[in-house]
Amino acid sequence: MDWIHLDAGNLIKVVRVLTLLKNINSSKLKFFNENQLKILAKELRSLLINTVSKTGGHLAPSLGVIELTIAIHKVFDTAVDRVIFDVGHQCYAHKILTGRADEFHTLRQYKGISGFPKRDESIHDAFGTGHSSTSISAALGMALARDLSKEKYSVVALIGDGALTGGMSFEALNHAGHLGKDLIVVLNDNEMSICKNVGGLSKYLCRIRTDPMYSKSKEEIELLLSKLPIGKQVLQAASVLKGGVKYLLVPGMFFEELGFKYLGPVDGHNIMEIVDALRQAKIAGGPVLVHVITKKGKGYRIAEQNPDKFHGIGPFDVKTGEPIKRKNVPTYTDVFGDALVKLAAENNKIIAITAAMTSGTGLKRFAGLYPDRFFDVGIAEQHAVTMAAGMACQGYKPVAAIYSTFLQRAYDQVLHDVCIQKLPVVFVIDRAGIVGGDGATHQGVFDISFLRHIPNIVIMAPKDENELRHMLKTAVEYDGPCALRYPRGEGLGCKIDDEMSVLKIGKSEVLNDHPDKVPDVVLIAVGNMVWVAKEASLKLAGENIHAVVINARFIKPLDEDCIIEYAKKSGKVITIEEHVLAGGFGSAVLELLADRKLNDVEVMRIGIPDEFVEHGKPDILRRKYGLTVDNIVDKVKDMVIA
Repeated sequence: MDWIHLDAGNLIKVVRVLTLLKNINSSKLKFFNENQLKILAKELRSLLINTVSKTGGHLAPSLGVIELTIAIHKVFDTAVDRVIFDVGHQCYAHKILTGRADEFHTLRQYKGISGFPKRDESIHDAFGTGHSSTSISAALGMALARDLSKEKYSVVALIGDGALTGGMSFEALNHAGHLGKDLIVVLNDNEMSICKNVGGLSKYLCRIRTDPMYSKSKEEIELLLSKLPIGKQVLQAASVLKGGVKYLLVPGMFFEELGFKYLGPVDGHNIMEIVDALRQAKIAGGPVLVHVITKKGKGYRIAEQNPDKFHGIGPFDVKTGEPIKRKNVPTYTDVFGDALVKLAAENNKIIAITAAMTSGTGLKRFAGLYPDRFFDVGIAEQHAVTMAAGMACQGYKPVAAIYSTFLQRAYDQVLHDVCIQKLPVVFVIDRAGIVGGDGATHQGVFDISFLRHIPNIVIMAPKDENELRHMLKTAVEYDGPCALRYPRGEGLGCKIDDEMSVLKIGKSEVLNDHPDKVPDVVLIAVGNMVWVAKEASLKLAGENIHAVVINARFIKPLDEDCIIEYAKKSGKVITIEEHVLAGGFGSAVLELLADRKLNDVEVMRIGIPDEFVEHGKPDILRRKYGLTVDNIVDKVKDMVIA
């Protein structure tokens, strides 16, 4: 059966026993012959596709590196050697080959195995990852530690061409080449990060992949150049010519000049070819870069044709590739993308910027309609923010759409390049709050804390997708730095106003006050917790407890007058946020009450404690942290009745 081109209709019917995967481990793999390795690759593909169709996850990246992963385990012992996966979303086959096959059905599930390498999950996971461009730095650190300790083991960094667009990877390549330590970098070149790669390096790698001249080995070309005439007067000209031709013809000269020995390009779906290259790299000494060409989504035709869709996907129908149980409700991301397109039609100064997340941030339609005003900078959030600052200096209104977890990477640029200069850059912070299966590295629960202490910035969070549109209009019209955070996934399905309007900066919304009643408690909620608080207030009303709900809208500046008024009326305040408590929204309210010397007001904060949020379905995690209607009701009753 040719699984490489197996269509989904046949795949769904496969029921045969996966013989080689039974009790598989990487030590057994070393004794497999070439035919067994090919069968193993087919079985891994079957397990990955069928499992991820139920759990969701990063399917296309993992399918693309199956042969490469097998080859790595054939050559190296990951219990001794250090193999670091950049980003880590391509580690599924690695997990299966290192004793986690029986647990693989729990992938990304609460208390199950992580979708990323995790050091406390297995000794075979040498370094915890989740964000890009870190592997070479970590690998160099391990190589230096190895040599200082006079130990013997190989260190391998597996990095994609998308992650190689991140500045940190260049810093590490530069330093590693300078130090000359034994280190292997495997460049997984599939022309993709999440979306299509951009930039000069991507074009350079494309030339290596496609130009027939690059198929000649470095040794062949240098042999040819050595035959140039070398008379006394010809020698200098030949030397110049030789250098110039070498740059044109020798593959990987960019890496050679940085101090790496370059091997490749290698067919990333030919296991034995990769094994040979890795064995050469292992004995070569010094820094070596092995350039491997792969296809994202390999072996599942629908994923091959839609690699960005299947980069990270929820549960889906294997036969059709379509998501399962998708409601007919637009996501916050979709609403943002449509609203920005509408605003851009009215204002030609609006610019959209993304860091390799065109589809994920909802900018695909904008990119199609306004290509001259759309910029994908690759996986380079720091550059994205400072580039936006430069455009703002020249009278444009840049909208930088970046996931909460990735904006952390550009903290200094937000503070130094945007906020100090009071530049009108709009930060659209998608995936704010609990995101679920991706786990600790991707939960967007820190952005309030690392943004609200920065002077000059306005921070907003909408209660629903309709308010998101008005906040985007407000942010675009505001003449200064502004951040708009909203959660992952579908909205509430609420009515959308025909027109967007500008909100008054720093003004909250009181949802259910009764002028003739003194409130027993005030619930001050932010973002997607507002409707949770509203539902809790309705349940409390049935028990004759009057809870006023304030939709904060603005995290910074706070609506101080409103908060103080209701704190004085009730004497009891509960803040609710899907964010860490340390430095979060509740902390801002506490600071306000302390500054106003309202020491007799009882305050309770509901949010995420001082810990990293593990992976699991968002509803499970919200229950764990008390971000539910029932918990709020219980907390109010404890506070009021006591």
